[in-house]
Order: sequence, then structure tokens, then C-alpha cells
Amino acid sequence: MTSYDDDRLGRARVSDSPELLAYYDELAKLDAGALWTVANEIEPWYPQPRSVPVLWRYQELRPLVQKALPLVKADDAGRRVVMLVNPGRRELSAAVGLLYTGLQIMGPGEAMTAHRHQAAALRFVHEGVGAWTVIDGQKLKVGPRDFAITPNGTWHEHGNESTDGPVIWQDGLDIPLVNALDAGFYEVHPDLYQVPGKVINSSVLTYGTNLLPYGVEKWTRPYSPVLGYPWEPTYHALRNLARATEGSPYDGVIMEYTNPLTGGSVMPTLGAHIQLLRPGQATKAHRHTGSVVYTAAKGRGVSVIAGRRFAWQEGDIFCVPSWAWHEHANLDASEDACLFSFNDFPVMNSLGFHREEAYPESDGHQPVLPDTA
Repeated sequence: MTSYDDDRLGRARVSDSPELLAYYDELAKLDAGALWTVANEIEPWYPQPRSVPVLWRYQELRPLVQKALPLVKADDAGRRVVMLVNPGRRELSAAVGLLYTGLQIMGPGEAMTAHRHQAAALRFVHEGVGAWTVIDGQKLKVGPRDFAITPNGTWHEHGNESTDGPVIWQDGLDIPLVNALDAGFYEVHPDLYQVPGKVINSSVLTYGTNLLPYGVEKWTRPYSPVLGYPWEPTYHALRNLARATEGSPYDGVIMEYTNPLTGGSVMPTLGAHIQLLRPGQATKAHRHTGSVVYTAAKGRGVSVIAGRRFAWQEGDIFCVPSWAWHEHANLDASEDACLFSFNDFPVMNSLGFHREEAYPESDGHQPVLPDTA
């Protein structure tokens, strides 16, 4: 069994003395310090995330998101978003780890101005039928449960062309990561609005199947050429996979949204998955490096995260911090449940930081803390 005792050879275990404390003061005057005073904190035995598991209930947030519509003009806010903030990451405005998420609302006929930034972004539509986005001149229409990407550095603007109701979609960005690396840039489009191409959903029409198109300009950008992933074919693919395989014992029937030309993640810093839990299915617990934001796309269920039980239903959003044990269960005995999620796995993989392990006891299920059972 691994020992995590810091009072052992190989770990920093220097005791303070008057002479050492005076020495530390001398170092501090030169903006320096002794590594051994912080070594065990900055080099922990295993990940020690400041983020905590959180569940944001959509039915509680929805009225407050709608309340922002008459209170804040789109032109004044830039984007009218209620952000979801982890209690342990308030200083970063992060939902978990170095990931940001929020709920954006656009009223009937509204159009936001175009801009671009260093952060990569993605969208998952919760409700409304008139949503559109223009990304580097390509106009994309999206509806409920559709998933879309806004790669970093691309000009983009959003709007709602319906006349009878607002659109609410979920934003996901790597803003905290970009800021942690001091790499943030932001620009407003010189014309405020883009001129969209004539063909709507052109990226989906060109690349949205498992067939490689010929006769089009070779795609060389580091993100997926597909900007939108509609719900119906996605759910159909999940159902087909469920017929062909048992899936993962830890995630049920799970698929990654990918770049069809490379098979890799949709963007260099953000990945996304969709998973299906069969009626009554309960997965086993595992943990991994990398943070995840989940959205209940369909059905109802419960997830146990770091020993805490969180019951969710369609629209709810919850997070799993890096290296936290987690497992999911579908509470419906007759209908499947689906979870959409986005993560920082591409960063973990690119840096060689990925690590994963299964919960070794109790047939793979965590004990649940009494106050969350």
C-alpha cells in the first residue's frame, strides 16, 4: 500500500528554528525563498484540486437567466451570460479546474456583435429553436441538444432568428487555462458583423458524415472542420453503438465528438463526449486527471462524485474535478439517459499528464457520505 507520509526520507521535513526564520526573512527581501518550505504543497503525492463537485439545477437557474433578458442589453453586455462558478475557483470564474461554463440567453430577433479571442469555446443548446452562429463567415443553425464549436481565434457572432421565444444555450470555454498561461487576446470585429456565406450549415453538409469529401479545399486547421454536431444523428449513433457493444463499465455507452479528418478531439484544448446509460444502469467508479463539466441531455439519474450523491434531471449541469472518484446511474427503469460533457483531456494528453484508475473496492462502487445519500 502506498504511504503518503510527509515525515519520511525523500520529502521536505525541515523544522523551523530562529536562525532559519531569520534566513527566510533575508530571502524574502530579495523576492526569493527556500523550496523546502513549500515543496510538499506544490508537489503533492497526488492531485489536490481546489474545485469541489457542484450540481447546478437548470430549473432553479432558468428563471434567473430569463430575468437578465430585460435587465441587460445585448449590446452592453457583449454576451448575456449567467456564469456557473465553483466555490473553490471563484478567483478564476471557473466551473471546475481551468474550465468555464455559463448559460447564455438571446431574445427573439437579437444578434450579438462579432469578436474573436484566444479562448476556445463550445455550445450546447438547452432550449429554443432560432439559434444561429457565424464562425469565420460560415453560418450555422442549431437547436435543442445540438453541439457546436467555436475554435480559438475564429471570428464569431450569435443570434436568435425566432420571433416567439428566447434561446438558452450553454457556453463552455477554456478561459481560465488561457489566463493561467497569460495568453489571452480579444478583438472586436472591425465591421461589428460578418457577412455570412450563402450556404447555411456548410461545414455539416461537407464533413458531417463518415465519408471523406473530395474536390474541396484541403483542411489544415488544428480543429474539426465540422462546426456543428446535430442531436438526432448523434443520438442515433449512440443507440446503434448500444446495440453493438456493452460499452464501458465506467461510462456506459460513450462516444467522443471528433475531428473526422484526424479522429482526434474537436479542438486542441477542449474535448467533448456524449454517453448513454441504459434503463436502470449503474456504472462503476473511476477517476482520472482532467476536469469534466456534464450536462444532462436526456432523462434523469444520479452521480456519486468524491463520495457525494447528486441527483440530476434533463438540463442540470454538474462537474467532476480532476482525480475525483465518480460513477453514474440511470434512475429510470424504462428509458435511457444521456449525458453531454466537455473536458480538458486534449491538454492532459498533449502534455503527457493523463492517468486513470478504477475504484478497487466494493465491486467498483464508492461509499456514499451520509448527508448526501
